[in-house]
Amino acid sequence: MNGFKRAWFSFRTSIFLMAIFAVVLASATVVEKYYGMAAAKGMIYFSPLFMLLQLLLAANFVCIFIRKKYIKSKRWALATVHLAFVVILFGAFVTHLWGREGQIHIREGEKSDEMEVHTSKGVITQKLPFALELTDFRLIRYPGSHSPSSFESDLRVHIGGEVREVKVFMNNVLDVDGYRFFQASYDKDEKGTILSVNRDVAGRNITCFGYFLLLAGFILSFTLKNSRFRRLMEQLRETRKEVVFTILFFGLFFTAAKARQPDGAAVWQAIQNSAVSPRHADVFGSIPVQSGGRIMPMNTFSSEILRKLHKEPSIGKLNPDQFLLGLLSMPDMWRQVAFIVVSNTEIENDYGLPKGQCAYTDLFDAAGNYKLAPKLEEAYAKSPAEQTVFDKDLIKLDERIRIFHQLIHGQLIAIFPKPDDPAQQWFAPGDAFSSFSREDSLLVARIYDRYLSEVRESLRSGDWETPDELAERIKTFQRQRDISEHIRPDKIAAEISYNRWDIFNRCKKVYLIGGGLALVFGIAGFFGRRKWIVAGGKTIGAVILAAFLAHAFGMGMRWYISGYAPWSNAYETMVYVGWATVLAGLAFGRKSSVTMALATLFGGVILFVSSLNWMDPQIGTLVPVLKSPWLMFHVAVIVAAYGFFGTGMLLGFTNLSLMAFAPKNRATLLRIRELSMINNLSLMVGLALMSVGTFLGAVWANESWGRYWGWDPKETWALITMVVYAIVTHLHLIKKADNEWVFNLATVIAVASPLMTFLGVNYLLGGMHSYGQNDNAASAALYLYAVALIVAVLAAVSLNGYRKLRRRGKDRRSEDSSSDSP
Repeated sequence: MNGFKRAWFSFRTSIFLMAIFAVVLASATVVEKYYGMAAAKGMIYFSPLFMLLQLLLAANFVCIFIRKKYIKSKRWALATVHLAFVVILFGAFVTHLWGREGQIHIREGEKSDEMEVHTSKGVITQKLPFALELTDFRLIRYPGSHSPSSFESDLRVHIGGEVREVKVFMNNVLDVDGYRFFQASYDKDEKGTILSVNRDVAGRNITCFGYFLLLAGFILSFTLKNSRFRRLMEQLRETRKEVVFTILFFGLFFTAAKARQPDGAAVWQAIQNSAVSPRHADVFGSIPVQSGGRIMPMNTFSSEILRKLHKEPSIGKLNPDQFLLGLLSMPDMWRQVAFIVVSNTEIENDYGLPKGQCAYTDLFDAAGNYKLAPKLEEAYAKSPAEQTVFDKDLIKLDERIRIFHQLIHGQLIAIFPKPDDPAQQWFAPGDAFSSFSREDSLLVARIYDRYLSEVRESLRSGDWETPDELAERIKTFQRQRDISEHIRPDKIAAEISYNRWDIFNRCKKVYLIGGGLALVFGIAGFFGRRKWIVAGGKTIGAVILAAFLAHAFGMGMRWYISGYAPWSNAYETMVYVGWATVLAGLAFGRKSSVTMALATLFGGVILFVSSLNWMDPQIGTLVPVLKSPWLMFHVAVIVAAYGFFGTGMLLGFTNLSLMAFAPKNRATLLRIRELSMINNLSLMVGLALMSVGTFLGAVWANESWGRYWGWDPKETWALITMVVYAIVTHLHLIKKADNEWVFNLATVIAVASPLMTFLGVNYLLGGMHSYGQNDNAASAALYLYAVALIVAVLAAVSLNGYRKLRRRGKDRRSEDSSSDSP
């Protein structure tokens, strides 16, 4: 076999081409960030060179398929998976050549049979073999909110002398004669619709067949006896028989800062001494309130307000309900309390504010002028790209001050429903009630002020009977006027329980403590399986399992309360990733107690990150595109993969630490090999989940937008993650890279790709998948730089240690062979 032919039939070429493919895709997302999607498509995605790269990848897969004789050797799993990727690439090629995408704009009462198609030569008009007529367009908003819940187009399809009545809305695509129409946008006056059009019958069908082959291939990979997954399982069992345990030491330290309390001024002390009764605070917390397009208990609303103003779940000795009711009933006292967060030292210095927190009154001068106003006007006059960190932090501080101002003036707290309101809006005590009926307006205008007055009286007397009665009168009024039945007493009660139980925070503590203890018992087990070690390990495992089930129950409660799968924003996804990570640890717990301990610890760390103040745990409403059953399947599967990738990263880091610091003997080498096998198994499961989840997303896109791939940054980085882990799990096929040090270092470095997919796209690149953005999370980059430095140092130290381990292992085998010779 000549050199050229050998190269095309080699795995080294596969790894090289996949690496180039990943780099090119990553570059394309950066191009899109700065120059737009049209530039990214023209320069990269649709360029002849990129097409050639994909063709070379497919050709390489086919050549290896032929060389390795997968069919003849009955390697059905490998054959199916690799054939699937060839079919998918071919489907993408067919889509590129013959697929068509465009838009059609129709006003109410008008008809159109033309669509606009964007090409490299500009916008062209293309005739359709039928006409669409818009009879009505509706923008449906969440109750009492401007946020869209859905937008719908009622259409008549004029085709072949017939007329069909149809409806198009998000996640409900119209399919006519091979053309697929989906709801993309609408006119500002809500009298016109914009539909995206896609025609790609052949490419779509070929690609979907490729997805089916991929799923079948992964199922075969985990079930057939001659698959790599099953062979690794057998090797792991053999290695465990040979392992001689040795001393291992890990030090893990976790610190948590206590919540800060406001300055110990006399006013603050007086507020704490005259706190609302906890029992009545519970009554207040059960009052339904409309906020963010949904009905929630006041307990949730008060928690959200406290987090926005104070960045903590409690303040001093007060729970959120005590805080909010105290603020509403004693606003003059709370104006003087320094509890509003200031996150910028430059702002503190410029305005002479206390460090970290300020009072409402600190921001007004003796004449009552708002101190922030001049610089605030300058900040708002700038575009978002021009705003400095000072400007952004000043705007955030202003938002907190406005929230406080609105609360003490009876705004924001929308507790009064108006039965005939077209937007189903509820009203706050500070709103105008002129549109209410005379009877209702008299009640809502008086009962709130009377309630706060009675609360102030009860703070002095300690008798809460009258406030209790008035709170019940408010709830009775709500039930009687809630003709749309938005109040669900069962969900209100469930949400209050969910808030009080604080399940995820409790699970975090169990994971961190239980994972640490499990690690101690796992290390103790290296010396021998004594009864107390086995019993202790099983007990801790049972506690971790109980916390894992409670974690799942908490996600189930959130699902029930919100009405949608709890992985639609950054906080929910972090909670789910933590659960999936512990699941991965439990899955491999029987093979390695250390793996379970590390995964549990990592699950606790993830929950710890989710509890930081830049993660918003608020239960919100879904944007229209997320109102799809595919959300549940696509996100659940793809995020579960992150848990297995995270477990792989931990095992890789552990193995590098063993190479660097553990005794250089055969026992350590065997332990590294055992954990490397588990790491490989974990990554294989993660890669399968990532691949299936990504292509489930493509199916969702096909149902929502009429096309299965659009090169959105989130889609592209999910594909990059697949390619990265495909490279890592195929490194063993290259002779020079087939060793534990390269593999484990690669698993640590590779986790940067899912991190970019999950967080980086949201905060750095944007795109249509960036539903859970959070400005403050960008500060996490500093921690990532520190981690990168640690990994670089550990890589260098561990390489030297691994070389010594390999030499000791070879020397030991040489001695063994010499002693066995006659």
